[in-house]
Amino acid sequence: MKEILQDHSLEEIEALVSELGEPKYRAGQLFRGLMRGGRISDISELSKAFKAKLLERFEDEPVRIAQVFTASDGTEKYLFELADGNIIEGVLMRYKYGNTQCVSTQVGCRMDCAFCASGLNGLIRNLTAGEILSQVLVVNARLGGTPNKRAVTNVVLMGSGEPLDNYANTVRFLRNVTAPGGICISARNISLSTCGLVPRMYDLAEEGIPVNLTVSLHAPSDEERARIMPVARAYKIADILAACDAYFAKTGRRYIFEYSLIAGENDGKMHAEQLVALLRGRPCHVNLIRLNEVKERNLAGVSEKDAYRFLGLLERGGLSATLRRTIGADIGGACGQLRAGYLQGEGKA
Repeated sequence: MKEILQDHSLEEIEALVSELGEPKYRAGQLFRGLMRGGRISDISELSKAFKAKLLERFEDEPVRIAQVFTASDGTEKYLFELADGNIIEGVLMRYKYGNTQCVSTQVGCRMDCAFCASGLNGLIRNLTAGEILSQVLVVNARLGGTPNKRAVTNVVLMGSGEPLDNYANTVRFLRNVTAPGGICISARNISLSTCGLVPRMYDLAEEGIPVNLTVSLHAPSDEERARIMPVARAYKIADILAACDAYFAKTGRRYIFEYSLIAGENDGKMHAEQLVALLRGRPCHVNLIRLNEVKERNLAGVSEKDAYRFLGLLERGGLSATLRRTIGADIGGACGQLRAGYLQGEGKA
């Protein structure tokens, strides 16, 4: 596999253009072409000779949309094919305030959370920063967007993979996607979801990129959390809360806890009361999720009525909380489901 040109910042591309003996203005043409989501070979402003030089070293199309699935609610889910043939997935969610794209940061995942399909086949490899960015660029182009008039307005790192397990590439992606002159999505419009890799949470607080930090909690006690999230054996809830406090102190951004309601597992009145006791008074928000069921995991979601009952208990206890609307369930809405189906032969790119 060749290098990924989209890994690089404008300044790095300027240095590359100079190294290749091209005039400086070529860097701007090349960078703008990349930000439009096209292939190197399709950038009409560049000479054939210059493109040939680039293609000797860099992938022409690091990420392509292999298949698109559209849900009854308008949600779009994508199978992306990488240049080495690996498959990842992403989701586009349409809201009144804009379009939010969920991107993957790894091929597979090694966290093995009990409710998630992403880890069914383990971790294959990390994505480069440019492969993460290219997911946004190609979807933005598909929707008719440009770098100056984006169709993708918000990004969530909640697809396949654990972003903080691919730390260096994730941070480089965040710097590139927010950089002036590129697609330039504000850090305030980006959410990063982690299962709670505490040391990396502290590192992220020091990066100076004030994204919205979202932590997959899913249980109010360490014992219960460890049953569904192996990472809980390494990092306790108290450790996570301390890291969240440090993030808030550095960025001023309140943090969000994701809590997937699993029938008979974490959805009782006692769980709600424990959650209130744990989080009340903190600068946080609880995002309740009705579990998108994964057939291989043998866990069931709760009814809408029970979800709202749990939400009411949190609100009466003084927590800021919402119930996320269920989207994309009829196209394999849970993380990793579409890729898992593809790998099992249920689809083909």
